[in-house]
Amino acid sequence: MAYFDFHHHHFGKQAGIYNLGVGESPPNGFFSAGFHPDLSLKFSEEQFVWLREISKHENCVAIGECGLDGLINIDDAIQEALFKRQIELANKRQKPLIIHCVRRFSQVIHFQKKAKVPMIIHGFNKRKNIADDLQKHDFYLSFGKSVLQNVNLQEFVKHFPTDKLFLETDDAEFDLQLLYQKVAELKNLNVENLILQIEENLKIFNISLIK
Repeated sequence: MAYFDFHHHHFGKQAGIYNLGVGESPPNGFFSAGFHPDLSLKFSEEQFVWLREISKHENCVAIGECGLDGLINIDDAIQEALFKRQIELANKRQKPLIIHCVRRFSQVIHFQKKAKVPMIIHGFNKRKNIADDLQKHDFYLSFGKSVLQNVNLQEFVKHFPTDKLFLETDDAEFDLQLLYQKVAELKNLNVENLILQIEENLKIFNISLIK
């Protein structure tokens, strides 16, 4: 049984989407490539050339993680300029965007107007009102380890549409199977059906998991 890890930092893992580091050689499996907002002051045009080229790779299924972060000491305008360029690249490649967002959800929703591809907020663990706003704007949400401990988040996940949902480890060390089991329990599903639904959701990345 394959527990697909939507967003992770474990190079050798096969069942999931690896978050490729800038300039890093790609793994054998699926990966995403992009510039995290904390790189907004450090990236070079040569690195953006790298991103344009690596994004053509058949196993590069998404652009990201990219986005906006209100906790880092980088001017919003600088972050937004880099985010906009990555949205334009995602549109050109017709590949979804994996979004990192901290305290800038209204701005990310605004930027969605520029995107012609699906946008997925990874590692979502915020308040229900933020989630409801994202849901109104047709975002996908990926949930991680927080669901195992956060009762309020559990209540939200219980009612969140399964066809807009992914599950991930991000950079945390824990058994992803536990997260699948918890979410299946919250949604009154068996784990096999949850796995099948997430596999169906992966079609936005042109990912088809061959049995």
